[in-house]
This record gives sequence, structure tokens and C-alpha cells, in this order.
Amino acid sequence: MRTSFRTLVVMFSCCILLVSAQEPPPAQEDQQAPPVTFRMEVNYVEVDAIVTDENGLPVTDLTASDFQIFEGGEQQEITNFSLVNIPIERADQPLFASAPIEPDVKTNQDSGGRLFLIVLDSLHTEGLNALRVKDAAHNFIDRNMGANDLAGIVHMTGRSDLGQDFTRNRRLLKASIDKFVGEAPRSTILERMDRYNQLGEGSLSIRNPVSSVDYQVYDPFTMERISNARTMFSTVGRLAEFMAGVRGRRKAMILISEGVPFDLTDAFTLSRTSLAIDDFRDLIGSATRSNVSIYTVDPRGLTVNPAISAEIEGFPSVQNSAQGVLAEAGLNPGDPGLTPSALAAEQRYSQDGLRTLAAETGGLAAVNTNNFERAFRRIIEDNSTYYVLGYYPTNERRSGRFRKIDLRLKREGLQVRARRGYYEPRGQADTESSETDTSAELRAAMSSPLPMPGIPMRVFAAPFKGTAPDASVALTVELEAGRFNYGKEDELSTNSLEINVAVIDGSSKFVTGAEHKLALRFKPDTLEAIKMRGLRLMTQVQLPPGRYQMRVASAEQEGKTSGTVLYDIEIPDFWESPLTMSGVMLTSTTAGLMPTAGQGIVDLGPMLPGPPTTVREFNVDEDIAVFAEVYENAQDMPPHVLDLSTTVRSDIGQIVFENREERSSTELEGGRGGFGYSVEIPSGTLVPGLYVIHLEARSRIDNDSGIGRDIQIRIH
Repeated sequence: MRTSFRTLVVMFSCCILLVSAQEPPPAQEDQQAPPVTFRMEVNYVEVDAIVTDENGLPVTDLTASDFQIFEGGEQQEITNFSLVNIPIERADQPLFASAPIEPDVKTNQDSGGRLFLIVLDSLHTEGLNALRVKDAAHNFIDRNMGANDLAGIVHMTGRSDLGQDFTRNRRLLKASIDKFVGEAPRSTILERMDRYNQLGEGSLSIRNPVSSVDYQVYDPFTMERISNARTMFSTVGRLAEFMAGVRGRRKAMILISEGVPFDLTDAFTLSRTSLAIDDFRDLIGSATRSNVSIYTVDPRGLTVNPAISAEIEGFPSVQNSAQGVLAEAGLNPGDPGLTPSALAAEQRYSQDGLRTLAAETGGLAAVNTNNFERAFRRIIEDNSTYYVLGYYPTNERRSGRFRKIDLRLKREGLQVRARRGYYEPRGQADTESSETDTSAELRAAMSSPLPMPGIPMRVFAAPFKGTAPDASVALTVELEAGRFNYGKEDELSTNSLEINVAVIDGSSKFVTGAEHKLALRFKPDTLEAIKMRGLRLMTQVQLPPGRYQMRVASAEQEGKTSGTVLYDIEIPDFWESPLTMSGVMLTSTTAGLMPTAGQGIVDLGPMLPGPPTTVREFNVDEDIAVFAEVYENAQDMPPHVLDLSTTVRSDIGQIVFENREERSSTELEGGRGGFGYSVEIPSGTLVPGLYVIHLEARSRIDNDSGIGRDIQIRIH
């Protein structure tokens, strides 16, 4: 079989008439953002409309002519209209597995799911309630998200390394959630109660540091609470603006928070927190302009914390010691406002803010309830079936005023839910873009927060040991280039293709990247092969150990189309960990038939008999080859044996193929090298069905240090 693979290598090397690729640029240190940014503001408004019948069931047979949009009483022309009806997909999971196998190949052709940005408000969650936040967020991920949905996690602490960029990987999402810690000061009523009790011990200073009025026992954390509120409002507003560039779909933000602990409508509160009030209004303005629906979830549940209530209930018994001091200060010693009813009012104020935020942005408030599952189902329903209507307002004013939207249906007997309006922008329209020779299509693809499906792409990345301390990450990018619009030059089909790779670390900072510009000039027979097989690019980047997200973007010049794939990857420490395994590459008999560029950039060595492929579905008559490297860094250990194995299990867990090999540590000659391990699975070994390929390495000197990789494939 290896001879046939080698023949195919020669075939795909000769397929492309002319493809010029640039070498990836070296890593740039201390760079804070991706090298390509693009931003343009357009006077365009989108409205999501949820339409139900008298039984509360979604209505899906309406057309644009069934709707009327009025802004400020003036009817607007509907220029864009679509029905979005998203099914809840489940991962293709083997029967023997307790959880779905994480896919090692990512594509932008499954980007039609729901979109959720989950914001964990640590600034307004007490430490004792952190577990409630984690449980609620975990339940949403596990029980409600579909395999086709995208979600991201943001922590309000300001530490971007705690969050998770948009992904479908539930393990990464839950790992980010598990880092949550509540940091809110405890109840303002309890803090004032402590201050009240201190007065009986000789403290005469009870001046309110904010209002400078001596008529109440003040909360020493008042300024911190106001600062936390402003931080939360401004952060959520910026997140809404970040999602503004996503068009044609409903954007849901799930804010899990106990809310701000003061009355946003109270005259006294307003006088001392006017900046926070302004930030709250700006937040609503950002969300409505960006068409982001905010769903608020109060993790405290149905009642006031019983432990706090008990503490308040016991408070009157210790009031007497402070009677004299309070009387001297001119306070009413019998009514300091520190009662269970005051605590309930404090919680009501915080929940009212959450309700207002949800109502003004077209979301839902799950407050004063223990039934989060019902609220989560409602969120899924709202974001599964809806209409998207777009228009260009006839009013071009930019003074920041609220514009009321009135969405009407011509068909009677139906209910429609949509946002009530939006706050218009202020100042001059922003049309700035970065100065770069990168095409506008590629800039748009690189700046999009979500995968863009314009050019169908599949991406696979495999880390290998590189130059210390880095890993060399080999990327395989396969595109459906047969869909491109080609120009004509003599008998050749011509086009230009740009492919950029930007690597972002866990703190959302740009780390490194690669740029490729391909001049495509195909003869008719080569173009036919590309239409049938696609086009492959191989490239690589150097990365230190850590967690990253790769943004792989492509754009073709003739058709002015672009595509983006987001790829999450974790780089192990190949140089220090006792036993590690590289990524696992797959190839097959037909993999060499795909025209390939950049094959000279990635040195695969003699172990892989063909080009790596992103395909994970094969025919029964194909040979399949698997390749990985195993690294051991235990230099002080005596000579020993490593066991390397490959098993292929069917959907029901039956082993249908197995390979076992032994390697001696003496092969490394005392160095910290690697063992190349390749296995070939002959055609006809696997009948049609779902399979899991499991590679494992284990040291006989330390049986607990085993490591493995799982790859899910399907045979047709």
C-alpha cells in the first residue's frame, strides 16, 4: 500500500500549474491584536420578530408582505427579509462512549446554529452563590445547547484569560465556567447592620462619605458597589457592540448576575450614582443598536438568602447598646431601616434592574425563580424560529435619541414579539478601515467574531515537537475551490486566493500568524479535478505550550467571497512533560488526488505515506493511514520499553482492528526525541458505519503516565 501512496504524492504535486505561497512570518512579540482589523458603520437596522399563533406555536409561513415596520410613526421599506428555523442537532456519538468524541477537524459549514454569549457577573455575585452560577451555566450547556450552536464565556473580572471565545466545544466552555469566583461585597443591609452595632462601642462618626449627610448608617462599600455597577454596565455594552457585526441572525447574551444592589429610579440613589445611571442607559443603547437580546438570570433563586434573613431577624435584640449614640447623632434609634423587609427591598431593586435590561432589549428575565430550566427552554425557543427584517431608516439623525419601532402584522390572530426600539448613534458615522494591502473580503473575514461560510473550508491542526520550547503546529486547510468564480487567460482559469492564519491566546491577544497569497492558474483538466476534490493548503506556525484559538480566513478575488474557520487548540509541553503525544494525522488512498499547495512548508518525514487530509468519512475501498509521534523526556530513567497501540472500535464498542508495537528508550540515545508511529488500515477492514480510532502510548516503567488520542471516522 505504501507504494500506491507514494505514487499519489507525485500526482498531487503535479496537479497545480502555478501556485505561489509565502512563507509564514515569524512570531511577533508583545503584539496586542491581530494584524488585520476592519470596521465600517452602516445606517442599517435589523429587527428579530418571533411570531406565534393563539396556541403559542411558531408561525413559519409569513412573507415580507405580511409585515409592516414603523419607526417614529413613519413606515419603513423592508429591504431584507428571511425566516430562520434552526433545528436542535445532537452530536454523532458512538453507543459505547459516555460522551461525544471531540472532532479534530473544524468547518465553517455548520455555522447555522444559535449564538450565545454567556456573561458571568462576578462583581455582582457573592462568593457563597458562585456554585449556583456554575450549576446554572453548566445546565444550559449540557441540557440545552445543540451540537450546531456556538457559545462564548466572558468573566466580569476583566481577566480575559478566564473566558472562552466562541466555540462548540462543551469541554472548553465548562472549563471556563469552572473558573468563576463571586467577588461581590455582601449585602449592604448587613454591612450597615455591622456599622450600626459598632456605634455602641464608642464610634461617633457615622457620616455618609458619599452624600455627606448624617442621617443614616452608611454602607462602607457604597463607592465600590457604584464602581462595580459602572464596570458591569460598560462591559456588557462593549460586548453588545462587539456582536453588532453579526448580521442576519438573532444574537443572545445570557447575563448571570444578582444585579446592582440599589434602586435605579430612586431620587437619592440617582443623585449619587448619576454616572452609573448614564452607563446603564448607554448599555441599553448599545444593545438595541446592535440588535442583541439580553437574557438575565438571577442565580439566587426564589427567596432571599435564608442565612442572611436569620442574621437580620436577630438584629433587633442587639439594638439597645447603640441607642444613645444614635440619639446623639439625631437619628431615630428605633428605625434604622435594617429589617428583613429592607433586605427584601434590596433584592427587589437588583431584580428590577435585571427585568428592565431584559425588557428593553427584547430578552427575558429569569428572576425570583428556581426553575431555570424553563427559562433556558424559552431562550432556546426564542433563538430557534424567528424572522429577520432589515431596513435603512429614513431618519438620518445622530443625536442619541430613542427611536420607537412598531412592528405590525397584516394577518389577524397572530402574536409578534420584537424589540421596542433602539437608541440612535451619536456623532459622525465611523467609516475608518486599517491601511493594509489585504483585500476587503479577507479583512471582513478576519474581523468577524463568528465563522463565515462564504467559502466552504475544513481545517485540521496537529502540534508536533518543534524548537524548544515551542511546538510546530502543522495546519491542513481544504477548500471547495471548485465554487470559485474564475477569470480566463488564454486556456487557463485564473483567480487569486488569500489565506491568513491568526493565532489568539487565552487572553485574546494576537500571538503569531501566517499569510499566503496563491496565484491560481489552472488547465481545464486540473480545474475539473479541483471541482471534484477541492484544493488543499499546508502551512505551519510555531507556538509555546498553552491554549489558543486559530482564525483561518480565506478570500478569493474574482468572486469577492470569503470564509472563516475558528479552531481551538491546546499545545502540550513537549519539552518538559514526561510523556506526550503529537496530534494525529490521517491520510487515505484518495487524499493524494486533491491538488495541494505548500507541501514543502511542512516536513512530514517518511512516516506518513500521503498528504494529511481533513476528511473523516471514507469509502470501504480506501486504505487509511494514521501517523503520530510520541515524546519522552525522562532522561534519568533506566532503559525501558514503551507500548504503542492503535485500536479501532465500532459503534457498539467492538474492536475490529488492532495494532501493537514496542519501542525501546535506548532508541533516543539519552536525548529528548520522539518515536514516529504509523499504522495502515487496509481497505475492506471496516464495513460501513461509525468508528473510533484510539492511539495510546504507555511506559512500562510508569504505567500511570499513559496518554491517548481519539479520532472519530465514518465508513461508507
